Amino acid sequence: MSYRSINRFRKAHRFLGIFIGIQFLFWTISGLYFSWTNIDEIHGDHYRKAPTEVAAIPPALFPDSLLQKLNFPLHSIKTKAFGTAVFLWVNDSLLVHSVSGAVLPEITEEQALFVVQENILPQYVPQKIERITEVGPHDEYRGRPLPAYRVSLSGQGAPVAYVDAKSGDFQRVRHRQWRWFDFLWMTHTMDYQGRDNFNTLLLRAFSLFGLITVLSGFALAFVTSSWSRKIR
Repeated sequence: MSYRSINRFRKAHRFLGIFIGIQFLFWTISGLYFSWTNIDEIHGDHYRKAPTEVAAIPPALFPDSLLQKLNFPLHSIKTKAFGTAVFLWVNDSLLVHSVSGAVLPEITEEQALFVVQENILPQYVPQKIERITEVGPHDEYRGRPLPAYRVSLSGQGAPVAYVDAKSGDFQRVRHRQWRWFDFLWMTHTMDYQGRDNFNTLLLRAFSLFGLITVLSGFALAFVTSSWSRKIR
């Protein structure tokens, strides 16, 4: 191979290195972050109390008077307590007062705060609560039930708890470490919408260019080595 050809090969390799170098840097940084973090902490388990299981109750165990008030087929019932008030989560779709049979369309802010206090350790105190009806594609609560209550908490990491307004279920706790994880995961998968698609055209293209860059580096090292010159 002539000097001119080698020089062109070197320039092509340099261009490829610059083109995909930033993405290689993101892959390396995100990989280091993932390997050095505890996934349970990313999930926010260190903010939460130990979860308690709520068993489903057969409809036959409830008084006929209550079942008559509901007046629709029953498939599943779970009990939920918000302070002193006890409700039934019926058919995974409706909150019903356990005594009056009245349907509760949504829980109140006070009930949402009760749910947070039942699930979050006491040192993290609610500071602000707001009802949300929509979120963006990059929001930390994306893909979860809406409407919901967003409860900002005190404490390190700027934690935020989320409660489903319809069912009263505690959904998630998000914090600074999770937000960094989410950002780096986005750069790692190169899925800038849903985060979890490993089959995007962009990721495939950069993976292919990365392979070409590595192979061109090996080839360049070979053609410019003293051993290669001796063979020629």
